Amino acid sequence: MSALQTINLEQIIHASKFNRFHFGLVALCFLIILFDGYDLVVYGTVVPVLIEEWGLSSVEAGTIGSYGLFGMVFGAILLGMMADRYGRKPAIILSLFLFSFFTMLCGFADNPTTFSIYRFLAGLGLGGIMPNITALLTDYAPKRLRSLLVTIVLCGYSVGGMLAPVFGMTLMPIFGWEAVFWVAGFGLLFIPFVYKYAPETVVRLLQTGNKQEIVRIMAKVNPEVPLSEKDEFTTDRQERAKVPVVELFKEKRALSTVLFWTTYFMSLLMVYGLNTWLPNLMMKAGYGLNSSLAFLMILQGGSIVGAIVVARLSSKYDLKKMLSFLYAIGAVAMTLLGFGGDMLYIYALVAVAGASSVGAQHLIQAYVSQYYPPSVRSTALGTASGMGRFGGMFGPMVGGWLLSMALPTPMNFLAFAIPGIVAATALAIVPAKRAYYSSSEVVGNKERLRENA
Repeated sequence: MSALQTINLEQIIHASKFNRFHFGLVALCFLIILFDGYDLVVYGTVVPVLIEEWGLSSVEAGTIGSYGLFGMVFGAILLGMMADRYGRKPAIILSLFLFSFFTMLCGFADNPTTFSIYRFLAGLGLGGIMPNITALLTDYAPKRLRSLLVTIVLCGYSVGGMLAPVFGMTLMPIFGWEAVFWVAGFGLLFIPFVYKYAPETVVRLLQTGNKQEIVRIMAKVNPEVPLSEKDEFTTDRQERAKVPVVELFKEKRALSTVLFWTTYFMSLLMVYGLNTWLPNLMMKAGYGLNSSLAFLMILQGGSIVGAIVVARLSSKYDLKKMLSFLYAIGAVAMTLLGFGGDMLYIYALVAVAGASSVGAQHLIQAYVSQYYPPSVRSTALGTASGMGRFGGMFGPMVGGWLLSMALPTPMNFLAFAIPGIVAATALAIVPAKRAYYSSSEVVGNKERLRENA
């Protein structure tokens, strides 16, 4: 009779090779985040039209933009904690429904109040989706590809952000601004696919004792290591945190947690401020509406290129240091934008600004997801995102205040550059990541993945 086997599931996942399972998970998550990005950026696409149609002031338009971000504060925190408590899969499905359904309803709103209510409810889902998608990918990605795969998926946000102005330029002249929001309803079609194909995390499956599902999923994740329901399974951190938020301040993680919250606050202030007001700021600088929407596309395009390049380099260089540098050069680029120049030069600066705001936000998600143990991973990402959304709420309002004061153009852009310096500083002093896996654990040797109890 063979001895009972105790198998560390996380080590099997870490040692896995990229295969069809990973590709399918990445593709599904990418499409979900694409709609997330579309739904977030779409307001910035239509805000010049809404200002004219509803007679809004710049401050009122900025405040309406912040309602969605206010909802994201609650969504990020509550749905992140829900995922660590009850599983990532139901939290992802609920988030996807909320942001797709209520963003679509924004296209049926006929006044600012109704629009703001729908935007807030959509924000609940928008806040919850990215932390949980990031956590799920980190749970199942091969160790050497974690940062790259998470970054690729989060670049779906930028692709969605690029599609928003594209649909704005093509649909608004024919069908009106409402049609741009109706497109968001297509995100609802992905709910059945998430229910059927998205896996629950092995930590959650262990907690519920679902060995059959563990064996089925692990056969896809790493088919080179055959498992049986007769085996005993474990993970490095299997226990469920009673109060997940408290765990963020244990084991000398308090300083890191506060610094991450500061970085998220400043980063999202830049992201949502630029996504909402870049077209208007460029129109103030003398560009037409379509040209200004093109700048929004360049901003998202720059974020994709910058994020993927830095993610690829992260296997050789320290991701935290590269991120800190990225925030710093982004502050320089945004300052220079205020002084104008020829079109090619401005495009280049906008692309750098995109890489160091939206792109850097993708990368910080990847870094934070690996900083914390699986038992509190969604909570760590959710609370950081939630605190960051306060900065995101200020972004649209800051832009509205600046435009209402009719300040010189350089001052408008400088206001969005200063948060970049603060983010760079906060991230630079985060203590070096302390892996929660002991140095004696070897994940590459398949023979050591199965040990006698």
